Amino acid sequence: MDLTIASGSVRSSNVSGKKDKRKKRSTRPRNDQRFADYIVFGLQATWCLGLFVICYAVVLIILWPLLKTSTPKSLINEGPLPPDVIKHVPHQKITNTDEQNKWGEMASTVRKRLQQFRLGRGVTDAQLLDEAAAEFESRRKQHQEALAQVAAQQKEQDEVDKKNAKAAEGHERNGFVVLGMHRSGTSMLAGLLHQSAGYQVGGPLIGSAFDNEKGFFERVDIVLQNDEFMAKQGIWWSANVINYDWERAIKDMEDGIVKFTKGKPGLKFLDDPKNAPWLQKDPRMCITLKTWVALMKTEPAVLFTYRHPLEVALSLHKREKNFPLERGLRLWIVYNMRAIQNSKGLCMVTSSNDAILADPVREIQRISDELTYTCGVPEPPDRIKQEDVDEFIDPKLQHGKKELSKEEKRVLETYNNGECKVYSYTSEEEEGSAEFRREHEIYQLAMKIYCDFQSGEAYKDDYKWPRI
Repeated sequence: MDLTIASGSVRSSNVSGKKDKRKKRSTRPRNDQRFADYIVFGLQATWCLGLFVICYAVVLIILWPLLKTSTPKSLINEGPLPPDVIKHVPHQKITNTDEQNKWGEMASTVRKRLQQFRLGRGVTDAQLLDEAAAEFESRRKQHQEALAQVAAQQKEQDEVDKKNAKAAEGHERNGFVVLGMHRSGTSMLAGLLHQSAGYQVGGPLIGSAFDNEKGFFERVDIVLQNDEFMAKQGIWWSANVINYDWERAIKDMEDGIVKFTKGKPGLKFLDDPKNAPWLQKDPRMCITLKTWVALMKTEPAVLFTYRHPLEVALSLHKREKNFPLERGLRLWIVYNMRAIQNSKGLCMVTSSNDAILADPVREIQRISDELTYTCGVPEPPDRIKQEDVDEFIDPKLQHGKKELSKEEKRVLETYNNGECKVYSYTSEEEEGSAEFRREHEIYQLAMKIYCDFQSGEAYKDDYKWPRI
């Protein structure tokens, strides 16, 4: 009994001792463990890794020529790319959203066309690239033209703004005076420039009449003031005008002989830069121009026009009572002579009634452009339009227009190498009488000046005007 118990106790003590040893071993820290202890290569893993390395090296060897080669500029069996595509596409700089959208749309179009080829619709890559290059070039040119047009418009507007600013400061001419003999087409010229181009005339204006159905475009105040200037010197628009003295008119104003109450509103209008560009039309200004220039703050430009002297004389003869052709022809010489003489030193643009009637749109626009770019008058708001001309000009309203009959087409004289011919005409005066001789003498003097206007001689400073 005792031996059995003893052996059992010895066995139990041995077991408990082993358990204590295991517990102590499990609580001991493992400071010598490493990650490399978990990597174990067997034979199979080694073969797989080696095979992968070999395959990777083979692929690199195969692709190495392609990796060294630059981007190709041609497609296989399709020839080289169009030079415009190579030249422009890579270097086109897209600067805004609108252009990005355009090029995006274009790229989308090219992709769709390439898809058509892929679907076997008979379109080659070369054709698609040609079309794409052509479309690209077309759009590029349109874009450049649009930019150039905008730049040109902006430059033109800048020039106009500068001219208007200078005019407002008084550095340029704010407007111009239309000069020409009565019945010479000055009303038609002023009316077209006012109604079609937009030059200011102010008001009140003289209304239309039987002899000028479209209106005169003359300020009432300035016409009345001109009449007063001349009346104090014993002058009327159709009598003794050659003796008008502009300096005497200024002195008469200073002495109170001439009242300037009538012309004051007109002068105020002409002196106000806000009314630029303006035009002033009154045939009497051919005579009184220097008086007005002396009163104005800034000098005006001058637009001079003339008409065939016989047509003017016939128109006056028809309108006025007891108005012989000789008187009309003489007035034609005086008015045109004084218009040129009084305009010396001023910027002048010239035209003629015949030139205006031959091509109204071109001639009126030329006049307007020359007033702006030569004389510094601010540009008007509008360009001349054909519909405005058609509405305003009626050849039937050309009073005094005379078509020579066959028996009247006898040439009396020629000038300008035969280009300007002086024809005979039927006079109401008795042939051989003193009145007949005076009339024909004045007629030939007027026609010589008329031909000199055509050649440009009459505009020269040293031109010799006749003594009448």
